[in-house]
Amino acid sequence: MRILFAASEAYPLVKTGGLADVAAALPVALNDIGIETRLLLPAYPDAMDSARDVARAAELGSLLGGHGATLFSARMPDTGLPLLLLDCPPLFARRGNPYTETGGSDWPDNHLRFAALSLAAARIASGTSGLDWRADVLHANDWQTGLAPAYLRMSGAPNTRSVFTIHNMRYQGLFEAGVLAELELPRHAFGMEGLEFHGHVSMLKAGLAFCDHITTVSPTYAEEIRTPEFGYGMEGLLAARGHDLSGVLNGIDERAWNPATDPHIPASFNGDDLSGKAACKTALQRELGLDEDSGAPLISMVTRLTAQKGVDLVIAILGALAERGIQVAILGAGDPGFEHHLRTLPVPPGRIATRLGYDETLAHRLIAGADMFLMPSRFEPCGLTQMYAMRYGTLAIARRTGGLADTIRDIATSDPTSGTGFLFDASTPDSLLDAVLRAVRLRADGTAWRLAQRRAMQQDFSWTKAAEAYLRIYSRLAPTAASNVRAATIEQPGTGRAGESS
Repeated sequence: MRILFAASEAYPLVKTGGLADVAAALPVALNDIGIETRLLLPAYPDAMDSARDVARAAELGSLLGGHGATLFSARMPDTGLPLLLLDCPPLFARRGNPYTETGGSDWPDNHLRFAALSLAAARIASGTSGLDWRADVLHANDWQTGLAPAYLRMSGAPNTRSVFTIHNMRYQGLFEAGVLAELELPRHAFGMEGLEFHGHVSMLKAGLAFCDHITTVSPTYAEEIRTPEFGYGMEGLLAARGHDLSGVLNGIDERAWNPATDPHIPASFNGDDLSGKAACKTALQRELGLDEDSGAPLISMVTRLTAQKGVDLVIAILGALAERGIQVAILGAGDPGFEHHLRTLPVPPGRIATRLGYDETLAHRLIAGADMFLMPSRFEPCGLTQMYAMRYGTLAIARRTGGLADTIRDIATSDPTSGTGFLFDASTPDSLLDAVLRAVRLRADGTAWRLAQRRAMQQDFSWTKAAEAYLRIYSRLAPTAASNVRAATIEQPGTGRAGESS
């Protein structure tokens, strides 16, 4: 079975969010269970600089807007994953954030840039790109490749099916209707059952309407997006396609996030010996200018500074936490208003530390050295950092939504001997504060806390489970190709779905 996995970013070549982690890890896991998977990315300058074994593979000729394009074959620098890089300098020869200009505004030609990526994906998958390779399934991701299933459908390729994964419904790739002519799609595609959305072109809706199967990144989020609160106007389409919608929980890269081998933290540790975690805490307090107090609860947060992530809830309770001797360390960037609040908030010295921006190695130290980890998201399709935190024995305090609800078992006040974290329901400062104080009370019981840490560290968040769930989806779409994959990796109906819901 052959899969073309198309995305707009993948770590470590380019990253703005969780999609980059998924695009880097899931194709590797698919290859590991016997599915031949190639990753398609734009040939951003940073990607071309960092990829290895880069070689010209095929000339695609003109894509959209008269721009010529070339395909390069390459490999990921860390995992060796096979790559295809779409080189079209007028569209992709831009450094930094792949979606925005230096000032933060979207590139005005984003519709053309990612339509070209989508068209290239459809050509490669259907075997019309000039490569001696085609895919049984084209797996597109988020609005940036949402047009790929539409181009594939319009090309009439009978032997290639498509899967479209929603990583976040909020980002829909909306453009004025006037761009339709540049996309080289037939006029009938712009309709209620196609990519039209309130008079605009929606690339996300194109993916939902034209793919053969829809997935999203957790079972709970797959249910939530069928409601008005989380569907952003597309809940009707998603409900109508309910039989073609599955929730598959993301995994994490357990090689990159392993406290026993992590090169970014000052001391290693594991579930049997947590002494190194105490050393990580002391080192983190020293690094951030916090009071070096092993008895003080230390809570970390690594996040985009947006309302979605509940940053305003955290800001509202920082004073109350500091008054109780609780330390908080925040790493993030985003909304200028939130950045200003964090920069100017009056708090006692030694209690609150903020670092604006993003630093991958500091993120590892914040997760390893803290006692607890904050994720008070208003919605969270999957979330990865709560899984990273649990692997490091750092118990998550999170809102009960999306993937947070699927990955964290609440430590009930009445039974502290079960569960792996602390969940709350209402998006209010008081509810968040109550959950934090519940965690602090349990931490006062050293034995119960260590047991909870070990339960959290024992959770299986490997990508293998997600890969096996996707194999079952691919197999239903392309059963003939599936027969070439190891039979042992395909579960028979009724034997479990490894994190998949539909």
